[in-house]
Amino acid sequence: ALASLFSRRLRWSLAGLVACVVALAVALWVVTDIHPLGAFYLTLLDLFAIDDPAIGQSLGRQILQLLSGLVGLLLLPVLLAAVLEGLGTFRTASALRKPPRGLGGHVVLLGLGKIGTRVLTRLRELDIPVVCVEADPEARGLATARRLRVPVVLGDVTQEGVLEAAKIHRSYALLAVTSADTTNLEAVLYARSVRPDLRVVLRLYDDDFATAVYRTLRVAHPRASTRSRSVSHLAAPAFAGAMLGRQVLGALPVERRVLLFAS
Repeated sequence: ALASLFSRRLRWSLAGLVACVVALAVALWVVTDIHPLGAFYLTLLDLFAIDDPAIGQSLGRQILQLLSGLVGLLLLPVLLAAVLEGLGTFRTASALRKPPRGLGGHVVLLGLGKIGTRVLTRLRELDIPVVCVEADPEARGLATARRLRVPVVLGDVTQEGVLEAAKIHRSYALLAVTSADTTNLEAVLYARSVRPDLRVVLRLYDDDFATAVYRTLRVAHPRASTRSRSVSHLAAPAFAGAMLGRQVLGALPVERRVLLFAS
């Protein structure tokens, strides 16, 4: 909307200048007794400093010309502020949002690659608040996050302060779905050090390593909810069943495996 480009203070300033121009035009019409359109035209000439001095005319006309010139001087900074504010609004609209200060009860999504982008889209379809963390400023999911107006924290999750910027201490759950096992594991371990009862979903590729990590996390944090999933293990049985011409009815993940129902 046009009103969103400019602040309320700037709109009031523009309205005040328009009111001054109208008042000066009416005063010139009364003082000089010329046509109202002519008075408005002369006022605009004075306002924009177009050289037409009121030499030899009445004192009222000369005073009004000086006042119109003063209003014209006031108009320049207001127009400059309007241009800068409009550019700032467009820049803000095209930039990534930052997490609001009082945000809480959201899901922290780590990674905006192929899997992370699909997860983000699904979470927003369910109207679940999300804050994304991504280290690559050219990640494929940043465009989706910008389109969905989802807050994004750009930075390496292994660096101090990145998860804090995503409000991990007030979040509902952490989804670590990057393509790097060590990054996902380190993020989960750090998040658990901040909040031992945090619900986490951890994506790991190496199955033996994932099994050990999953069981260790469950033992270390028995009060928390932990899930470890392999995207390959989840997708492979359904893919193989479809290739064999089977009608896949459903899949039930059981720890690091998946139970496939097919006809």
